[in-house]
Amino acid sequence: MKAIRLLGKDRIELQDIPVPEIGEGEMLIRIRAASICGTDVRMFRNGYRNVSEANPLTLGHEFAGYIAKTGTGVRGYTAGQRVAVAPNVGCGTCDLCVSGNTHLCEHYEAFGVTMDGGFAEYVKIPERAIRQGNVAPLDEEISYCEAALLEPLSCVFNGQKLTGVQAGDDVLIIGLGPIGLMHIMTAKLLGAGRVFVKDLSKERTEKACKLIPEVIPVQEDVKKTLAAEGKQGVDLCIIAAPSPEAQVESLEYMNMNGRVLFFGGLPAGRETVPLNTNLIHYKQLHIQGCTRQSISEYRTCQKLVNRKQIPLNLIMSDTYRPEEYRKAFDNAAAARGLKHVFIFEE
Repeated sequence: MKAIRLLGKDRIELQDIPVPEIGEGEMLIRIRAASICGTDVRMFRNGYRNVSEANPLTLGHEFAGYIAKTGTGVRGYTAGQRVAVAPNVGCGTCDLCVSGNTHLCEHYEAFGVTMDGGFAEYVKIPERAIRQGNVAPLDEEISYCEAALLEPLSCVFNGQKLTGVQAGDDVLIIGLGPIGLMHIMTAKLLGAGRVFVKDLSKERTEKACKLIPEVIPVQEDVKKTLAAEGKQGVDLCIIAAPSPEAQVESLEYMNMNGRVLFFGGLPAGRETVPLNTNLIHYKQLHIQGCTRQSISEYRTCQKLVNRKQIPLNLIMSDTYRPEEYRKAFDNAAAARGLKHVFIFEE
């Protein structure tokens, strides 16, 4: 089968490797769509621990397809069934896992990160992932491309659930890549009132306004834009960009009892951020981080997309054959377009 594999820093190749063999309790999925994430780009640019030419890794943790084969003992799934896969697999026995937070397990594994992922024609699903519910059945209404985007959407949903989006909230979203657009869609679905958006890229701001016309763009100065709308601040600010400066400045835009969500990580060497804690103190602000998603959140997002409540199709900008992997990664790394998706034909 064809597989896009990481061999080290700045080294990826399309290789022909054997189709994985499955054993008792395991499953083989035929991949139909798999999308590139910022994590994939960082692993490509920087390399990843224990990955080398002698120990390559098939990338890809956002993927969907259908079940090609099930091992003996697998219950509740059948060959030919359309599925997507939540990528994070916990140990299953620690306190976090038994509370349903398998994605926060200290010893978690993940497709495309610690084990072979979905940038391939087939991927093997281990028994522990099946038992934890990582394999999510898809309705016919969801395309494979949309289903591949359930993973980043459920990360967004996790963050907004933690911040507690409330009906009528004024929300500011900083960063208008695919994740920022998902934050807009999710906030609106959860009842947000006005949604202000800001990005350093004029092109991305215009794209966001075209795709979701009801947003209010911040041209240059956030405070002036808010004042023009009769607002002193916002109730929720989501930083969906790897910008220390945006994290620092966000505190100045907040209402009393405001909530700030630091979504995603910062580049190595820039992760220490000087925050004005007086603003946190006197405005009684709540600062929230988030990471990954629970299986329950993944399944919830699958239902939302199936019901057409979140139009993920708007976020897919480019599709590629596996042979075009270099072009796909270059475009993703340069932030050209929105979501870049590999299509694995039959």
